[in-house]
Amino acid sequence: MAKKRFIAMAGNIGCGKTTAAKLISQYLGYELFDEPVVDNRFLKDYYRDMRRWSFTLQLEFLIRRVEHHELIRRVPKDCIQDRTLYEDPEIFAKYLHGLGYMNNRELDLYHEYFMRLNRELTQPDLIIIMEVDSIDTLLTRIRKRGREEESDIDVDFMRGLNAYYSTFAQVCHHKYGIPTHRLNVEKLDIRSPEGRATFLSDVEKAMGELA
Repeated sequence: MAKKRFIAMAGNIGCGKTTAAKLISQYLGYELFDEPVVDNRFLKDYYRDMRRWSFTLQLEFLIRRVEHHELIRRVPKDCIQDRTLYEDPEIFAKYLHGLGYMNNRELDLYHEYFMRLNRELTQPDLIIIMEVDSIDTLLTRIRKRGREEESDIDVDFMRGLNAYYSTFAQVCHHKYGIPTHRLNVEKLDIRSPEGRATFLSDVEKAMGELA
């Protein structure tokens, strides 16, 4: 029998991860695990007061993503996950701490939870990192999808996230031993027939290179 595949999508807010994950799911017949944003009970509070709610939100995302990993381990089908477990500790938690929205004790406690919960989880076979260099492009896409809680995200916040994402492939490789495939989607419209075909061909090629 062919080895079950587990692919995860990564990338900054607005890069198109959700659309991309759905395309892969539909095209390859993978079980889709959406990012738990719509039903997140703390997201609106977080965007209103990041200093108060950053630690709480990060714990919420951690629990939901761990649940995804536990389900993925049991699902017999190949699986695709919208946003990885590793972006929260390696990008969002560290960035929010750097901004002063999480204090030292909260960051340490968050990482303790992450390390304990991550001990026996199945890692992805491949992380596809979607990259967009232009912050204006990301903000345009965020505004277009119209999530009310994201309406006040500013340029500086997004620029800081992009800086962390620029080294994320190295972190995945050296710290977690997870293969990555970087794909710049700055000018690639994966909703168009041509863009979709290009994107899926690139993904298939990357997956074909897995051991």
